[in-house]
Amino acid sequence: MAYLDDLFSLSGRTALVTGGSSGIGKGIARALARAGASVVIVARREAELKTAVDELTELGATAAWVSGDLGSRDGVRAAAEEAVTVLGGEPDILVNSAGINLRPPLSELGDDVWDRTMAVNLEAPFLLGQRFGPGMAERGFGRIIHVTSQQAHRAFVQSGAYGVSKGALESLARSQAEAWSPYGVTVNTLVPGFVMTPLNVRLSSDPVKVAELAARTMVGRNGLAEDFEGAAVFLASRASAYVTGQAIFVDGGLSVH
Repeated sequence: MAYLDDLFSLSGRTALVTGGSSGIGKGIARALARAGASVVIVARREAELKTAVDELTELGATAAWVSGDLGSRDGVRAAAEEAVTVLGGEPDILVNSAGINLRPPLSELGDDVWDRTMAVNLEAPFLLGQRFGPGMAERGFGRIIHVTSQQAHRAFVQSGAYGVSKGALESLARSQAEAWSPYGVTVNTLVPGFVMTPLNVRLSSDPVKVAELAARTMVGRNGLAEDFEGAAVFLASRASAYVTGQAIFVDGGLSVH
């Protein structure tokens, strides 16, 4: 047990998790907190943020929240600085899980949807990386984890701007890894399959489609937020020191079935 604690413990680490009030982000925030990290979650809705933090503190974790608009540069930068204040210092772990999933047919895709999608799904992770990555490198330790999508690798169910943003996010991860991994900062992405979260309500509200997607996996079911806990702790811990620039599929085998 001492060996496992040394390898995977996040005691003494601090984490910033965007989108940490619901879905996969909430599951990751819970996992990092239970592994010992102090966690601040960033999202828009205060009621959901308060509920998520209350659940973490009930587990004995140190947690706080910041309400921020990740759809604008000023909003991202303001949320980042408030998170530093709440954490009492710079984060060791950055998880970019916040995202929007707007997928009109490509022929109907307007500038507004394109700009909103890129702002939240790609530009916010870029700006947060620029804010915290260099500091992690200077301190000799850092973990950046992006949550992407199957649409980063193949187009289906009208990938549109969403698929483009997630593909670009995986490229961003590789560029960040190239820049900062020589200094102890690993950068990786988690690639979900179909997960029953509020982000996927368009599909999750269709029982037939849900069953079809579950049948496409190798394990015979769709994903849950807690399925990402182990992978997130691994990527945030000392155990993943030699893993960087990678896209790690947590999808029940959907991508290879």
